Amino acid sequence: MNTEYDIIIVGAGHAGSEAAAAAANLGSKVLLITMNMTTIAQMSCNPAMGGIAKGQIVREIDAIGGYSGIVTDETMIQFRMLNRSKGPAMWSPRAQSDRTLFTLKWREILEKNRNVDFWQDVVIRVIEENGKVRGVETAMGKIFYSRALILTNGTFLNGLIHIGEKNFSAGRIGEFAVSGLTENLNNLGFESKRMKTGTPARIDGRTIDFSKMEEQKGDENPGKFSFTGTTPLTFQKSCYLTYTNTEVHEILKTGFEKSPLFSGRIEGVGPRYCPSIEDKIIRFHTRDRHQLFLEPEGWNTEEYYINGFSSSLPEEVQYQAIQKISGLENAKIFRPGYAIEYDYFPPEQLTFTLETKNIENLYFAGQINGTTGYEEAASQGLMAGINAHLKIIDKEPFILKRSEAYIGVLIDDLITKKVDEPYRMFTSRAEYRLLLRQDNADNRLTPLSYRIGLASHQRMMNMEKKYSAVDTVIDYARKENIEPAEINPLLTELGTPGINHKIKIASLLLRPQIHIKHLTDKIDRFKEEIYKHDEFTEEISEQAELLIKYDSYIEREKEMVAKMARLENMEIKTDFDYHLIKSLSLEAREKLSKIKPHTLGQASRISGVSPADISVLLVYIGR
Repeated sequence: MNTEYDIIIVGAGHAGSEAAAAAANLGSKVLLITMNMTTIAQMSCNPAMGGIAKGQIVREIDAIGGYSGIVTDETMIQFRMLNRSKGPAMWSPRAQSDRTLFTLKWREILEKNRNVDFWQDVVIRVIEENGKVRGVETAMGKIFYSRALILTNGTFLNGLIHIGEKNFSAGRIGEFAVSGLTENLNNLGFESKRMKTGTPARIDGRTIDFSKMEEQKGDENPGKFSFTGTTPLTFQKSCYLTYTNTEVHEILKTGFEKSPLFSGRIEGVGPRYCPSIEDKIIRFHTRDRHQLFLEPEGWNTEEYYINGFSSSLPEEVQYQAIQKISGLENAKIFRPGYAIEYDYFPPEQLTFTLETKNIENLYFAGQINGTTGYEEAASQGLMAGINAHLKIIDKEPFILKRSEAYIGVLIDDLITKKVDEPYRMFTSRAEYRLLLRQDNADNRLTPLSYRIGLASHQRMMNMEKKYSAVDTVIDYARKENIEPAEINPLLTELGTPGINHKIKIASLLLRPQIHIKHLTDKIDRFKEEIYKHDEFTEEISEQAELLIKYDSYIEREKEMVAKMARLENMEIKTDFDYHLIKSLSLEAREKLSKIKPHTLGQASRISGVSPADISVLLVYIGR
């Protein structure tokens, strides 16, 4: 057996899978160690990818050269673009996936990569020599050596499942927890804490009365996540909307005295933005109902996920309450909901490459850093895999700015802001979200990935060809005139004033009522201009329209980025001794010394560092 590798990755969830694929595609010899080869990239909670801000992350992963978008496209059973009624900065793709096919597709991708080896085992110890990672020891007594190590342990570190008054050790239902590794890392100088998350019961679809629920169909013309040539959906499965009621709430309350959440048996902090149903009843006590979505688990299964009903109450209470929900009166459950507590390591212990500060060439990615969600985990795994490879070949790190990607916002937030609850990405966390739209992720990130050798030459060529076509369409729209006689009937039909003289196509598109499709339906020469770029027709239309309509807003955000560039580009040496600057506040000295920001911009976002402290640093760095 080979026991020497460039990079070892522990855990084959979403983070571990992306890390292994990225490092291997860049040329590193990778060992992926997982407890169970049949659960690679398992969707442990809901069978869906994307959503508000999360969809942007998946598209960014794809633009960089990761696989989450491709796997989602290949296994999706429904696609919806959320927030279409809002501005394009808020549009977020989301897909239901076939849970089983998702795992199988990820395993197929990894097994086809000759740079990836696998070992099914449990890692119990990180081996460190002279401040550098050297390898790992497994429960079976195997020792593997490597130049870099990435830990992506998810919820498995001392995982403890709670169902009512019952609790037992597990990483997720039916799988063993990992013991010993947290203690090993604590002995190496790392701080660990506890977090909590949960999942709802799974329902037998044969016992659901869908006629009592509101059908939630996918988009009429379903999109996709990947910028590559994945095949769009032609047939979709529906989700269904129903609600809790006061009777359901009263039944749930009968289990509160046995709830581990309220009795104090759960010590970890849970996700604020995805609370359990019992937590919702307490926090939103004036509401007499809550939305629930019944989501199919796949093409060939009757299992349904009841989104919005996460619970750790006794299973008999969950069952009684579920049967009082409209459409679920005769429901049977495959398994109850549960809460799980697990160890995580506060991410201020990391650098912006996700390398730990304590031990060189050791990286953390995913829920081990206090995040929640497949998408957040996958993006961290991708970045850790890239940076581990670049580090061992002595290349510059790959760090994304807040103005370049949601992934940059995510990692910057983790390092500079205290994570005391499971971190979830939202569009509101990004100050430049009009620049970070889901539709332009390839334009933003593929050139950066191409430079480090991850994005292929073909992908780069396709991206350049597409945006060249977009520029051509925009130029045409800004130069070509429309006469009143040929457009006024349409304007009247759309409820917007007619024109008295000829006007540029681009000027008409500034009106909120007017879309490119309206104009291509009426103006043959404009339709021909777009359709001559046949392979990119829909993407070109959307991009051109957005860039014309929101041009002034986009330019304003670019100006904001440029203004902040002074701070973002002003580097701080990692060995900078903040304690020597007595004019800094004591809190600033402590926080800056602990986090060690790379730039003054990052320093300005650290909680406890005031504008006055930044002014002091400006003076010293200027010197």
